[in-house]
Amino acid sequence: MSNIFDRFANEPPDQAAESDSLSQNASEHTPAQEPDSEPKAGSPMELKIAVQELLKQGFIEESQRRDLFRSVSLQRDAIEQALEPLDLCLRVDTHRGVAFLTVSKPDIPDPSDQEGWNHPLVRKQRLTLEQSLLVAILRQSFAMHEQEYGVGQSAAKLSIDELLPIFMTYFGDSGSDSKNENRLLQLLDQLKTHGIVSEVDSKQEILIRPLIAHLANPESLSALLAALNEKKGTELSEGDQ
Repeated sequence: MSNIFDRFANEPPDQAAESDSLSQNASEHTPAQEPDSEPKAGSPMELKIAVQELLKQGFIEESQRRDLFRSVSLQRDAIEQALEPLDLCLRVDTHRGVAFLTVSKPDIPDPSDQEGWNHPLVRKQRLTLEQSLLVAILRQSFAMHEQEYGVGQSAAKLSIDELLPIFMTYFGDSGSDSKNENRLLQLLDQLKTHGIVSEVDSKQEILIRPLIAHLANPESLSALLAALNEKKGTELSEGDQ
């Protein structure tokens, strides 16, 4: 039984030439296959690291991560594009050396839903009244430091011995020096998680971190003043009863 190869071998020369001609014409009209396009390169590693660190910590300080802060400053547009679908914005304070994330205003069709909207990736951490009052005290010390030395010119350090008398002016004296200090240290430790202060070092000093200039802004301080006035009014009304 003959197969296809036997038939090709037994073809007359003119038929074989005709077959070759048809094959050649078919190949000429067949579009050439383009080589596979190269896969698109992913985001640069520096960009990935910067975005991941911002999502993890919420902020980057130049004094702590100089190279990473520089990368954020140079790739600001690319980082903002990466964050835009997440409804997050990048803020960079080059004078104080801090970059941080904020929640952008959501584009909600129904304005009535605006007030109850919560960002799915950001958990609100409200400060207590005591914590907020201590933040205001620290913000004042930070502002005085910048007035004396200039914005971003040096680290704003404050000793516990300096802070304690101011703290007691607003919080009252418990009658025990150790209790007063422990109360202050406990509040400072709580604020540390918000990126406002550093740990107390071996010299019993703290570093007021530059993020406080943006967290304790005029709007938040006004809200604190309103809360204090409301509390004072409640206490006065209870005393009159």
